[in-house]
Amino acid sequence: MAKSKSAFFCQSCGYEAPKWLGKCPSCNEWNTFVEERVLISKNNPQPFARQKSDHIPILLQDIKQTDTTRITLKDVELNRVLGGGLVKGEIILIGGDPGIGKSTLLLQMAIKEHLSVLYVSGEESEQQIKMRAQRIGIENPKCQLLIETDVGQIIKHGEKSHPDVMIIDSIQTLFTSHVESAPGSVSQVRESTAMLLRFAKEMEIPVFLIGHITKEGTIAGPKVLEHMVDAVLQFEGDRNHFYRLLRSVKNRFGSTNELGIYEMQGNGLRMVENPSEILISNTDGTLSGSCIATTIEGLRPLQVEVQALVSTAAYGTPQRSSNGYDAKRLNMLLAVLEKRCAFRLASKDVFLNIAGGIKVDDPAVDLAVIIAVLSSNAELAVSRSYTFAAEVGLSGEIRPVNRIETRISEAQKLGYTHIFISSYNKGLKPKDYQIEVIQAKKIEDIVKFVFG
Repeated sequence: MAKSKSAFFCQSCGYEAPKWLGKCPSCNEWNTFVEERVLISKNNPQPFARQKSDHIPILLQDIKQTDTTRITLKDVELNRVLGGGLVKGEIILIGGDPGIGKSTLLLQMAIKEHLSVLYVSGEESEQQIKMRAQRIGIENPKCQLLIETDVGQIIKHGEKSHPDVMIIDSIQTLFTSHVESAPGSVSQVRESTAMLLRFAKEMEIPVFLIGHITKEGTIAGPKVLEHMVDAVLQFEGDRNHFYRLLRSVKNRFGSTNELGIYEMQGNGLRMVENPSEILISNTDGTLSGSCIATTIEGLRPLQVEVQALVSTAAYGTPQRSSNGYDAKRLNMLLAVLEKRCAFRLASKDVFLNIAGGIKVDDPAVDLAVIIAVLSSNAELAVSRSYTFAAEVGLSGEIRPVNRIETRISEAQKLGYTHIFISSYNKGLKPKDYQIEVIQAKKIEDIVKFVFG
């Protein structure tokens, strides 16, 4: 006979307590505890649960290392973010806002790859998925569709068909009979993920999990869910823009600095191999307050457009606002211009925007931010053939940045005529490049060259 007990779980982090608590002692959130009934069955063991283990301790130095075989996908952007492809037995969690394109991304992968794929949906019917798949274009004859929410049944179908890849849409809709609570609760999400994790490792099948997010932007469910999986990907973007960014928050088999860029179209997501085409607006170059920065996301160099607007403050306190750039760093750069370079900006409103909806935290954007602010303040346009890649220190000096050769090569490839960098970059030979490399030590030197 199965026994049931009642316990209280924190909906934020999954902390379990025997009674209701107002504040979670684990994550310090208030009013997050809910009561759930947990069914404990002794006669119905869980799938893949080992009764006896024949594993013994092995010395680390005696373990033979084998090459990790990866499944290479046609989706170049997804390959890059995953670290070069899928690893057998890997379990990947993808989160994002509702309607951002999570299901479209994985359905597109399922019907365009030449791999056997089992697509499990608990949110849509067969007809709805078929309509969306026809709009994208079905190319994979080995893609199977399963409408199911019982984890036990999903595992049975997975054992029978043994696909190359399994996709679950979404983890919040699944349930298992081992836990007596509603689908989407902390206990159900945690136990369902644990069962799928054991299935993926035993059968060596990569599993994608689609997860909902909360209003704060974090993946719904207990925090332990992110610790259990091998990779956590964040699919983000503005609903008012067509572009989507795929970031790696956690990756046990690759870097977390990679970035994948897609464009949402009527027939699915298009991979953007040249991100500069979407991050730079097509203007005639006569507008002030705009300049180009050369930044790096992971291993990929990007050209981003920095836009600034400086105007007289209408009220007593000037406003400082930034979109896609750290507001505190903007205030620091404005203080450098005020103190070191004698530009009077303390009584003016300053607004900064990184075009294309992208967020940058590369210090190499500092110089472009300063030039854009001065351009808007003086109403002087910056040539669209100029690009900037340097950090600015508190004393007004131009500081070097890493991987400067990669930045210069990218700017040269995209047709820029001048790139402004620091004079302190060591081992650089400007004569080796067709683009003109302008090196400077202080902000004043670059301002004189750009604005004359």
